[in-house]
Amino acid sequence: MAESLIIDQNLSKEEKYKALVPQIEALVTGETDLIANLSNMMAALRQGMGFFWVGVYFNKEGQLVLGPFQGPVACTRIPYHKGVCGACYTRRETILVPDVEAFPGHIACSSDSKSEIVIPVIKDGEVKLVLDVDSDKLNDFDEVDQKYLEQLMKLVESWY
Repeated sequence: MAESLIIDQNLSKEEKYKALVPQIEALVTGETDLIANLSNMMAALRQGMGFFWVGVYFNKEGQLVLGPFQGPVACTRIPYHKGVCGACYTRRETILVPDVEAFPGHIACSSDSKSEIVIPVIKDGEVKLVLDVDSDKLNDFDEVDQKYLEQLMKLVESWY
């Protein structure tokens, strides 16, 4: 098990992901507990990428329910038809939002959140959870984030 992350903050975004993803994979290898793995993954993503907020919402009890996260306190429950997370659940696809204020039905769990990316984990045709990443900067996410975060969510999918 890895005890610390080694990420040079002077690297480009893509270089950071390329350094971080194998370290996350090593961190979770051999551990079978979903919550333990997600907790470490969220901590590693926040530390390695400097995200404002990163966490997961589980498909549970007819809504999205907060799971492991790193950052300021968050909304605990999100209806399937509300916000970016609800849209991701409903559309069953990654959603990139450059300006959350311009997204219809956005839920402001934190007024400091300015942009967002949400990625679903789908197994056996069911959305199991969504990864939610927020930034306190406008237009902070792009195709690089999408590529590597989707790669990590494929890893999460394998845990189900």
